[in-house]
Amino acid sequence: MARVTVDGKRLTFYAKKREDAAAWLNQTLADKQRGLLVAPTKETFGHWLDVWLTEYAKPHIRPTTYADYESLIRVHLKPALENILLKDLRPEHLQKLYNDKTATGLSPRRVRLIHTVAHAALKQAVRNQLVARNVAEATTLPRQPKREIHVLSQEEQEKFLAVLDQDRLGVAFLVDLWTGLRRGELLGLKWQDIDLKKGVLRVKRSLVRVPIKKGETELRFQEPKTESGRRSIPLPPSIVSALKAHRKEQAKEKLIMGQEYQDNALVFCRSDGRPLDPSYFTYRFHQLLKKAGVNDTNFHALRHTFATRMLELGESAKVAQEILGHSNISMTLDTYSHVLPELKDAAAQKLEELYLSMQEKIASAEAKAKNH
Repeated sequence: MARVTVDGKRLTFYAKKREDAAAWLNQTLADKQRGLLVAPTKETFGHWLDVWLTEYAKPHIRPTTYADYESLIRVHLKPALENILLKDLRPEHLQKLYNDKTATGLSPRRVRLIHTVAHAALKQAVRNQLVARNVAEATTLPRQPKREIHVLSQEEQEKFLAVLDQDRLGVAFLVDLWTGLRRGELLGLKWQDIDLKKGVLRVKRSLVRVPIKKGETELRFQEPKTESGRRSIPLPPSIVSALKAHRKEQAKEKLIMGQEYQDNALVFCRSDGRPLDPSYFTYRFHQLLKKAGVNDTNFHALRHTFATRMLELGESAKVAQEILGHSNISMTLDTYSHVLPELKDAAAQKLEELYLSMQEKIASAEAKAKNH
């Protein structure tokens, strides 16, 4: 028999042979020295997920992210692994869960999010010395297929632009096509964020719908997730003019509504000044697509269209990254890789034209030299 005390709790190992007990003792003492030995606990994985979500995750994440994590834990992680002791959780437990979810048709992205939550919770458990290692690190995740994006063709873009003048919210979609703002960023814009004299728009917040309790949600403004999300975007003169005209129309609505008008200083809002529901805004987008005779697509297509046109016109990927608010340039390059072959061809053509121009100048100089 051999014994080791960890955090006031005694670990005991029984063996028939003295050398087996000695080997266990040596290994256990070595693990303790390296910080790999933890005190025995009856903490279950399910309970720890609740503790982690409430005490460690919630204070540092957005309400929308919290709601998503809570759903992943309640719907996917707990039903399968809730009663397993934290110390007994093995990589194969998580791997089976991931495999089962994939087999039932859950998207690779969603399975990866389940893993993200499990990994983060277990990482904190290691820090708290509840477990010796993060078993989520020993799992294999489903491959995530490259996400297809839809970009309006120039013809589709022209058709869409043609119907915007006929809609009260047309200016909002026009601005989005020329700035690439996310839906929440567009609906969160306030007039103080736009300098119409300098032609600059600053992204400072998003409007999102978040759950507040079971079955209830509310609209909230929240700050950008990252510093790259806080950004300034130049506005072309035509968009500045459209915004000035829009502000005048908004002032008329304010006079008509009188005391019923709720002045939130929003650039795009309901006729009474209240924030636009993102879902309703998307619904209006689909209506306009139908009216324009353009194939239906998601609202994010406007952002993709803006970025694609910008790159097609020769703007650098770095500038596109900054305007779009991507945290790193690889995200921009991966998302808009469909444009890169065309850009490479265009670059090759420009180099060819430069080379031919140089050759002509050299030939001209040589001809002049011979004449003299």
